[in-house]
Amino acid sequence: MIVKTKKYKLETGTYIKLAMLNIVKEQWWVFLIAVAIACGAIFIWSWWWIIGAALALTLYFLFWLIQFAGVTQLEQNKILFERLSYEINSQQVLIKVNAKQGMPLKWEMIKKAQIGKDYFLLIVSKAQLVHLPFRIFNTENERKFLETILKRKGYIKQQ
Repeated sequence: MIVKTKKYKLETGTYIKLAMLNIVKEQWWVFLIAVAIACGAIFIWSWWWIIGAALALTLYFLFWLIQFAGVTQLEQNKILFERLSYEINSQQVLIKVNAKQGMPLKWEMIKKAQIGKDYFLLIVSKAQLVHLPFRIFNTENERKFLETILKRKGYIKQQ
């Protein structure tokens, strides 16, 4: 079975939000480093330990925010933010610009997948995401088929 979706344009704000959430989930341990730095105040009391930890954490996430905002401005990444359609089967996800131009994305290239409240998110790398809202699928069966593929490939846990 091949799932053919409607055309969909990923908005830059949605991309930045999803990418930042992915970084927070992936790199949760950065908060532990900030707490460890703040614990320096236990040994030598000073507000500077706490301020320094908060500042370092803020600058770290500001760095990632700037990176993701920059991705939206680069010419080579403009394709991510155009109206695209997708053809999904058990071998690959074909990302199509039009009827003649497309790029195959093999399932092996996808590192992990998530199912949100109203979307599928396929994570290729920290900066490359494929966002598939449920509304772009023509039928409920197509959405369930993609969910089945993700379960079979081991990207999401069976319930």
